[in-house]
Amino acid sequence: MTEPESSRSRPEGAYDVFLSFRGEDNRKTFTDHLYTALVQAGIHTFRDDDALPRGEEISHHLLRAIRESKISIVVFSKGYASSRWCLNELVEILKCKNRKTGQIVLPIFYDIDPSDVRKQTGSFAEAFDKHEERFEEKLVKEWRKALEDAGNLSGWSLNDMANGHEAKFIKEIIKDVLNKLEPKYLYVPEHLVGMDRLSRKIFDFLSTATDDVRIVGIHGMPGIGKTTTAQVVFNQLCYEFEGSSFLSDVNERSKQVNGLVPLQKQLLHDILNQYVANFDCADRGKVLIKERLRRKRVLVVADDVAHPDQLNALMGDRSWFGPRSRLIITTRYSSLLREADQTYQIEELKPDESLQLFSRHAFKDNKPAEDYIELSKKAVDFCGGLPLALKVIGALLYRENKDRWESKIDNMSRIPNHDIQGKLLISYHALDGELQRAFLDIACFFIGIEKEYVAKVLGARCCYNPEVVLETLRERSLIQFHVCIIEDERLLSRTGRTVTMHDLLRDMGREVVCNASPLLLGKRTRIWNKDDAWNVLDHQKGTDVVEGLALDVRASEVKSLSTGSFAEMKFLNLLQINGVHLTGSFELLSKELMWLCWHECRLKYFPSDFALDNLAVLDMQCCDLKELWEGKKILNKLKILDLSYSWNLIKTPNLHSSGLEKLKLEGCSSLVEVHQSIGNLTSLVFLNLDGCCSLKILPESVGNVKSLKTLNISSCSQLEKLPERMGDMESLTELLADGIENEQVLSSIGQLKHVRWLSLCGNSWAPPSSSLISAGVLNGKPWLRLKRLELSNAGLSDHATKCVDLSGLSALEVLDLSRNKFSSLPFGIGFCPKLWSLSVYECEYLVSILDLPSSLECLVASHCKSLKRVRIPSEPKKELYIELFDSYSLEEIQGIEDLIYFFWDFTVEAHSHSRNKLPKSVVEVMCNGRHQYLIFDIRGEMPNWLSYRGEGCLLSFHIPPVFHGLVVWFFILDRYSAIDNAIIIIIRNKSNGIQLFKESRVTAETEGWIRYIRRSEMAMEDYCADDELELCMSSEPAEDALRIGWQVEPVHFKECGVHVIAEKLDSFEESAVGRDKVKSSPPPYHLLPHPHSGSITASTPKQWSDYLFPKLPRHSLN
Repeated sequence: MTEPESSRSRPEGAYDVFLSFRGEDNRKTFTDHLYTALVQAGIHTFRDDDALPRGEEISHHLLRAIRESKISIVVFSKGYASSRWCLNELVEILKCKNRKTGQIVLPIFYDIDPSDVRKQTGSFAEAFDKHEERFEEKLVKEWRKALEDAGNLSGWSLNDMANGHEAKFIKEIIKDVLNKLEPKYLYVPEHLVGMDRLSRKIFDFLSTATDDVRIVGIHGMPGIGKTTTAQVVFNQLCYEFEGSSFLSDVNERSKQVNGLVPLQKQLLHDILNQYVANFDCADRGKVLIKERLRRKRVLVVADDVAHPDQLNALMGDRSWFGPRSRLIITTRYSSLLREADQTYQIEELKPDESLQLFSRHAFKDNKPAEDYIELSKKAVDFCGGLPLALKVIGALLYRENKDRWESKIDNMSRIPNHDIQGKLLISYHALDGELQRAFLDIACFFIGIEKEYVAKVLGARCCYNPEVVLETLRERSLIQFHVCIIEDERLLSRTGRTVTMHDLLRDMGREVVCNASPLLLGKRTRIWNKDDAWNVLDHQKGTDVVEGLALDVRASEVKSLSTGSFAEMKFLNLLQINGVHLTGSFELLSKELMWLCWHECRLKYFPSDFALDNLAVLDMQCCDLKELWEGKKILNKLKILDLSYSWNLIKTPNLHSSGLEKLKLEGCSSLVEVHQSIGNLTSLVFLNLDGCCSLKILPESVGNVKSLKTLNISSCSQLEKLPERMGDMESLTELLADGIENEQVLSSIGQLKHVRWLSLCGNSWAPPSSSLISAGVLNGKPWLRLKRLELSNAGLSDHATKCVDLSGLSALEVLDLSRNKFSSLPFGIGFCPKLWSLSVYECEYLVSILDLPSSLECLVASHCKSLKRVRIPSEPKKELYIELFDSYSLEEIQGIEDLIYFFWDFTVEAHSHSRNKLPKSVVEVMCNGRHQYLIFDIRGEMPNWLSYRGEGCLLSFHIPPVFHGLVVWFFILDRYSAIDNAIIIIIRNKSNGIQLFKESRVTAETEGWIRYIRRSEMAMEDYCADDELELCMSSEPAEDALRIGWQVEPVHFKECGVHVIAEKLDSFEESAVGRDKVKSSPPPYHLLPHPHSGSITASTPKQWSDYLFPKLPRHSLN
């Protein structure tokens, strides 16, 4: 099992919440207040305006909104059941829930009793009396079943909460929704080998709808995949419960002082999503768990349990949890699973599976190289089917020659089979001294820490380049890098990766340290255990052997220590003392400190006798410091200084450093002065002042920092001006100034000539300001290097855009104008020759998008509800992606016929009278022969004039010697089955078995697709006249579904069809040569007989248009 490049665990929906309601009942009252509160809380909410005309069926953009929402809130009112539209919405919402995609359905019983919904009594009974007269019995039964299911769901009732006060009621709803929107999915490795079968068994057992509390036990030896299996199952199930909690490393964490209490608190917090009453006794925790969770349907995983006391403290009895709860335990000891309803032992991998996993690491392939097969089998035999050993040993042998393989395999053969750590130690001993030192530092102190941070510490500790050190350890599979999760998507370019390590490797590294001094704690090179660290310090047992020590007492009462406890640790390099209060002379601390992490330090100032000369990282977050030190300090080795959220900090220190690269002051709300010595920080590249709301000026010396690349002054609301010389700073390439309204500051920003990324977005919690326009920032500024400009919610109205000129942005590549209020684009966009991405997302007053540059590759114009017209550039790029979701007023797209590749994220409803229709101009060019790639998402029925059509997924057909292309049309039985699948289209020559065309493409939920395939996309050299061809439709799980571990059902095809687009024989030779370049006029079309009816059918753009846009009955136009 190997690590994925991304740890994204759940596909992100287009909306946080889908709001379903009966407009006539409460559109302008309760629902409007709820919607406003949701939006103000930053919850992206879809509210369909049901006052608009509607068709017989739910439009596709509504279906998509339902499917892509994380939560559906259904507001049941007295008139809800009278609307067939509402009932259809409810059916679709519950279908999504039942697909186990993780969507949550939350009913609100506004002015009606839940039993009326569940049993269809009261006003609901009256509504169904009418429905039974008008609609088919099957449809009415479906509605009744949906109401019954929804009425049984846990939700909110106005009469039972907040004593009927709507404002308080809405506040509680918002709080609950915010809690439920917190991500729950866990990181799961990709390339899982031999695990799918077992995880499916566990999933099937736990997902069975029974009211009992079920317990599953997973056991096996260390490194066999117990945790990964539990993570896969947890990800599949977690959103089906009222609450879920994954308690990782139970055994390791419970070894800490009172270690079971934090685990109990995590369990309560994960499930209740609220503050948990403080307690410091595991017995009290047991009572709270039983009292608070016994009525809740929950999913709980206790990972790596090693003792009955741990189980008793976390899940002592089934009665602690509500009906239909599911509990999973992973452990090395099967004896702990006597109470489990079902146990699963994870066996070693089979030989072929072992060889596959080993090869993934030794050869980066699923099988070994031909001349290494026998050596690979020997190495695999040594690993004994243990996944972790296969990964580590495979990485050890990667890129080694045969002699090295033979030598290392010979050494392996001398280690007993049962000695797992002995096998892993081979890889550790293969490292040189510097790499061993770095490995032990990570194993003891830096697991889960950001890679860049770790690199700065290791760089001070070792002779090698720290990036090379980390990459070497990763290549040997001794560490892993996991992507950091940053909520602010605009900072993705600055996300690092955390350094992680398997617990067996961590234990192996720590065992190496312990074995060097089994009895004397003070003579170990590294002390990471809190109890051991307190013992050594409290009894002053430290020696000059100690290189690193970590003590974190923030979770308990602040403890006081004398600096004399450190007196003998002369060579201490790494020190973490979070929450500790030190007294005494700081001269006694080691002068060799390279990493000092002291969160929640209670000092007001650093003592002058504290030697900091060798520090590489000084991490002092959330401290009481008013000033770091008095006077001047020269710290040339310091790389990172982090004082974030030190709310009492008044001014930055007088610091001179030739090495400082990062200065973090985020959230220092009392900061009023940045010391002018900042101008002496000749290596500073990153300065974060976000949220320093008391800061009024930056010193002029900031302009001297020639190395500064990134400056964040967002939410510095009191800032009055910027240094005059900032405009000459050639290195300053990224400036984030969101929420800045001071016109003088904005005017200074306009003078920055070298910036490449500029963000001037408005605050989401405040109304847009006109300061940006008043300051003239966007009035033709010569930002010749600007590549990315973000102006979301920047107050750009029609009046404001008259003062905007973007024509001078010759290097601009990405432009974000989302959530502004103009009706047409600002002037000058068409003169940006390198612009490839433009977003006007949620510009709800935007009517037209014209004068786009030919360089554009991506246009995002979703939720532009007034948008009617889009004009494609006259000489566009070959590929253009357009997203127009929910821009339902669109009438025309000009110039689309000039595109070669066209990706269209829009709904085509074949026979729908709804407002969401594909512009006719798009359909008319579908078969004009210029497009190499064109896909539509459709609904409706397959036309009877197709050349060939048939049921299922296979279809045989013939093509003439001369033809222009094929239109492949297919429908599936269940539109939702396409969501997590990639649709595969294969065309093969049945006469010789040769494949002429294959494509795999991820789809969305849909009933059918049209795919136009040009002749040039097919391998026609393998085709002879009169050969019979075959269309074969199939599916495979999409990459995201495989990564997350979802079980994906294959797509079942209802019918498929092929229509041949033929050219006139006398024009073929001419057009075959230059077909791709011809743009003057559409090619002629040839008439082909329909194979089923014998009639003559013309395949022309007009015919396609007539099919997709049939003449509507006169009454539908009213």
